[in-house]
Amino acid sequence: MTTQHPHTVEKIGGTSMSRSHELLDTVLIGNRTGDALYNRVFVVSAYGGMTDALLEHKKSGEPGVYALFASAESGWQWGDALSAVAAKMVEKNAEIFADPARREEADSFIRERIEGVRSCLIDLSRLCSFGHFQLEAHLLTVREMLSALGEAQSAFNTALLLNQHGVNARFVDLTGWRQDGALPLDDHIARQFEGIDLGRELPIVTGYAQCAEQLMKTYDRGYSEVTLSRVAVVTGAAEAIIHKEFHLSSADPKLVGADKVQVIGETNYDVADQLSNMGMEAIHPRAAKSLRQAGIPLRVTNAFEPDHPGTVIMSDLAPKMPGAEIVTGLKGVFALEFYDQDMVGVKGYDAKILEALTRHKVWIISKTSNANTITHYLKGSMKAIKRVETDLTEAFPTATMTLRKLAMVSAIGRDLSGCRILPRAIAALDEAGIEPVGITDMVRKVDLQVMVEEDDFDAAVIALHKGLVEAPEARAEVRRAA
Repeated sequence: MTTQHPHTVEKIGGTSMSRSHELLDTVLIGNRTGDALYNRVFVVSAYGGMTDALLEHKKSGEPGVYALFASAESGWQWGDALSAVAAKMVEKNAEIFADPARREEADSFIRERIEGVRSCLIDLSRLCSFGHFQLEAHLLTVREMLSALGEAQSAFNTALLLNQHGVNARFVDLTGWRQDGALPLDDHIARQFEGIDLGRELPIVTGYAQCAEQLMKTYDRGYSEVTLSRVAVVTGAAEAIIHKEFHLSSADPKLVGADKVQVIGETNYDVADQLSNMGMEAIHPRAAKSLRQAGIPLRVTNAFEPDHPGTVIMSDLAPKMPGAEIVTGLKGVFALEFYDQDMVGVKGYDAKILEALTRHKVWIISKTSNANTITHYLKGSMKAIKRVETDLTEAFPTATMTLRKLAMVSAIGRDLSGCRILPRAIAALDEAGIEPVGITDMVRKVDLQVMVEEDDFDAAVIALHKGLVEAPEARAEVRRAA
């Protein structure tokens, strides 16, 4: 890989990728000409909805090709589902390419991939039918292979589309298609970038990368941001950029009002971690770690507002003054309260509870405890949490457990100390007629967590944003504290 100038590594998400022609006018080409088109690398996700069809729907759980293949009861339904995905991909190609020759090139590429995967899955099904080979041992590989189809299509198409518009774009395939063995991720990236002149070529990279670390095993569908971070580190990028369909704002503009929210101009990776904990990922925490350790700043922008600088995230970016920057939260949070009178002075309860939660893959958002009660605030399926309850009942027969569905609202900032965040939050909720179920205000003041009834979620976000971000008196309080 050669480059004469500092370069950026930029990621485009699936929903934005579905608006390919608009992206040409914004982040891909826009008003750039000549050398200004280069010294950039794009890591792309699959088109919106494609990964859902290949794996399973992220929100509803509706089975896709993978879920049907993994289910013994589904028989050969996965084959029909794969054909449906192929038809969907061809339809997307027709939407992008008006020129018949280009469209046929895109169709031919994806047909080869789809039919190659189909043959592989048929052979695997037959092999495992003999009993000596267990399907479960190969499911992660199947999941990765299917997921890679979506990123391969979008990356190939984007390079083809840019070539059509006079840009020297290159398709960089990290999916490992027909590749012997799997290299460590960094080695795989370095090998694929050999011979690329970033000053004269525009690499379009698949968001999925086959590697020895098996990205889906650790990150599942968060792998594309990990790919972004490692490409940035391996190639020595000056900046990483994530293009989204919205700005990183002080709250959800659809809920609070576009006229009331503020675009966050700058923040640090600490705030990004807290946002991830609330399910509002600016970037996957593991990806953020790679960038932070390498000293690479991250910029989050709106893909369709190319003139806006967006939000810069850096590791050592201290605030000019203390205060809340973002109010966000989660609905459908389960409060699992574990009570045992015999807990006082006895060790081991915490470890057993954590072991059960980890075993059943339940996401821990937060926890509180006192002498004989430990409450975990959890995100996960009711089925998984009930299994945790069953395990803990067997381990601690004298314990009592209660499960309650709530919502969590969090005020997050680089520094919440010295600005009376707790009394102001309580006053704002009281003014809105909301009684908190619980509040967690840690000594290290980067976030304040408020538990409320689910029906109060929207009103609580609006009230806290009004009291902690919008209010002129709140800003004056912050200035006096500073």
